[in-house]
Amino acid sequence: MDLGLQGRVVIVTGPAKGLGPAITLAFAREGCRLVLASRDLEAIEAIAMKTEGLGGQALPVRCDVTNPQETDRMAELAVQHFGQIDALINVASDTGPIGDATWNTSPKEFEHTMQVNLLGCFNTMRAVLPRMIARRYGKIINVGGTYGMRGRAGRMAYSASKWGLRGVTKSAALEAGPHNINVNFVAPGMVDDERFRNKWIPEAMTQFGINADQAEERHAQEYALRRISSDMDVANACLFLASDVSRQITGVDLPVDGGWAAL
Repeated sequence: MDLGLQGRVVIVTGPAKGLGPAITLAFAREGCRLVLASRDLEAIEAIAMKTEGLGGQALPVRCDVTNPQETDRMAELAVQHFGQIDALINVASDTGPIGDATWNTSPKEFEHTMQVNLLGCFNTMRAVLPRMIARRYGKIINVGGTYGMRGRAGRMAYSASKWGLRGVTKSAALEAGPHNINVNFVAPGMVDDERFRNKWIPEAMTQFGINADQAEERHAQEYALRRISSDMDVANACLFLASDVSRQITGVDLPVDGGWAAL
């Protein structure tokens, strides 16, 4: 199926870390023109070179999403350079404290997580939405997580931020819908990535006295589909929601987790 994304102008925040590279390169393969926004300009310049090797065009922009002046500048540069903004993919995220109970989470840790994961998305949406409304067209995808759908002990700050992002997504979908703008939430579960291989599996091996293959299988058994998501599973969900194939879908939570959130 041709998703019709050739030539679309897509802003990706956090394109160089975590799920960012897979999502960015997936849009590049579709022939999109990309605005890559991050505080780490050197890292996004490296990703920009890869996108151009795949046939995409890329504009690296240094941007701290927690700063509304910088997100406004990012949106303005996107329009100046490419003439329009078709889609915004909010990937930039902070993991927050891991393993700490609510009473052991410091106010500073909580505030920082909310600043990046919730305020950051609000800032970018606020910057692009007037421009999308003027054209009567736009797609916004907020990348959250399944811990923002079921909660998770030891991840209170992260879960709170992603629960909040769901509310932002749904309210914005209702407000922007009359202007032909779709706003959706993609919720990855555990992804088979560097952190899974280098942190979760060794911890499970030590805790349960099992080998790496058994640790992976143990985790997969938590999912209805009995397999762990890849970064491309998440990227493909973003491609779908950024395309007009999904034109009648807005305000939804889309878990990409093999069925964990549904169980």
